[in-house]
Amino acid sequence: MKKFALPISFALLLAAAAVVWAKGPGGYPNAPITLVVCYSAGAATDFQARIVSMPAGNDKYFGEPIVIVNKAGAGGMTGWNWMVDRAGKDGLTMTAYNLPHLVAQALVQKPKFTVESFEPLANWGTDPAVLVVATDSPFKTVDDLVKFAKANPKKLTMNGAGLYVGHHIATLQLQKTAKIEVTYVPEQGAADAIASLYSKTVMAGFTNLADAYRAPDRLRVLAIADLKRHEYLPDVATLKELGYDIDNSSVNFRGFALPASVPQDIIEYAAKTVEAMFKDPMVVSKMKESGSPLNVMSREEVKKLFAQQKAVLTELLLTDKK
Repeated sequence: MKKFALPISFALLLAAAAVVWAKGPGGYPNAPITLVVCYSAGAATDFQARIVSMPAGNDKYFGEPIVIVNKAGAGGMTGWNWMVDRAGKDGLTMTAYNLPHLVAQALVQKPKFTVESFEPLANWGTDPAVLVVATDSPFKTVDDLVKFAKANPKKLTMNGAGLYVGHHIATLQLQKTAKIEVTYVPEQGAADAIASLYSKTVMAGFTNLADAYRAPDRLRVLAIADLKRHEYLPDVATLKELGYDIDNSSVNFRGFALPASVPQDIIEYAAKTVEAMFKDPMVVSKMKESGSPLNVMSREEVKKLFAQQKAVLTELLLTDKK
């Protein structure tokens, strides 16, 4: 029996190597994947990222788990700056992108990253911004809020998950169309922004539809910043319906991205795998149960979206700053 031990062991090693190689280019991934979420734990991006990454360890996807690391701050900029400095080129560190946040910050704030610093893989969801107040707020309608703001310039405090995130963009649009001035309070993330509403630190704000959906007893939703009503909140009118000329520029798109320095064959493999993972029946079911809007888009579709957002936000933000 001894003379067969070495050949059998060698054959097993070869078989194991073949399984690893079958994962992707060069055996990618050969270790757990880190996903950097640039917002606080518990908010919509983090909550949804944990759902959509759950199947990653399945052999039909990456065969390795995705481990989420939160690097919150500056509306996402802290984490995306970290990605540029530290992510590396092996494809084992991804990030959850948020649009329009990433594009707007790259245009206006001049961080370490540009739009071209990241290669999008696939989009998992679309989450509109909604205008909210605490349930015991004296503002029952958008008109109530606007009337107060006109009578008290800059006295109305409104918040969102940072500077030049979708919530901030919706606030800028509301100011412009309603001809009001408010004081905008950038928070460390949506969870902190909602906590400030609960504690009466601020009077109103824009937040994610998914977060508002999960807090119906504590938040009053006044309107949605989108072109049409949403199936999860069918009784909530759009701002445009209410006479405020606000489009869908603030709608939050979320997905996975890799640094542009990662080899192209790994990017393409990861993109196909991530897109398939987002369509997993378990992901679809859990997203729906939690009131998290699912909108799976391919890498090519998201690349076009990045370009479109850059054009729209350049006009909206840079024109306003002149």
